[in-house]
Amino acid sequence: MGKDKNPRRVADNEARAKTRMLKTSPQKLNLVAGMIRGKKVEKALTDLTFSKKRIAQDVKKCLQSAIANAENNHNLDVDELIVAEAYVGKNLTLKRGRPRGRGRFGKIVKPFAEITITVRQVEEQA
Repeated sequence: MGKDKNPRRVADNEARAKTRMLKTSPQKLNLVAGMIRGKKVEKALTDLTFSKKRIAQDVKKCLQSAIANAENNHNLDVDELIVAEAYVGKNLTLKRGRPRGRGRFGKIVKPFAEITITVRQVEEQA
């Protein structure tokens, strides 16, 4: 009388990875995510390796995790993978402050973000 197995949240030719609590704003992270959307995974990894953005290394780790999920868990061919989706979400925000003149208080927000990367296997057209 066990539970039924959870259905897959992605299609049979897809795999997904998610990284949470990235110490950057979602706006800055979305610039890096837009850099890899729709590209083949080899090209996306190369772009992230040589990017000057600090957060690109964390995005690269998430992409490598999605590739490993596709290869090991779903038996997909790594050479035929593309980055189907790369979307960014907000996470928690630390609220800090600094005393300012005339008894006022300057608000400082330190945002965190999360990224979800979906890779899809596509067949090459001859």
